[in-house]
Amino acid sequence: MAKAPLSRREREILDILYRLGRATAHDVLAAMPDAPSYSAVRAHLRILEERGHAKHVEEAGRYVYAPAVARGEARKKALSHLVSTFFGGSVEEAVLALVETSRDKLSAAELERLSAAVTRAKKESK
Repeated sequence: MAKAPLSRREREILDILYRLGRATAHDVLAAMPDAPSYSAVRAHLRILEERGHAKHVEEAGRYVYAPAVARGEARKKALSHLVSTFFGGSVEEAVLALVETSRDKLSAAELERLSAAVTRAKKESK
């Protein structure tokens, strides 16, 4: 069964955990612009933990939360899910869509790095 996508608040809280490294519910609440209630933050942290995105340890009677996986690993999983869900598993279609929709935002240096990555991939696949 596929995991449900994260809500906007869950993504926001997870981003705060990645930024801070570890945080209590109070720390998360303080870092949120337009924050919900304290109990809502705790509920979101519990949901993130149930879904495997966060973990906690108890310190001095408080729960201290941290991301369950490294940010790079989370990005890889999210990207893999995106490619699978929206591009039928085609990396080519995903990359082409990113380049086409971002053409006016990509600098010459960024385009050169992309081109170099494609060149390296061609050499390594031979």
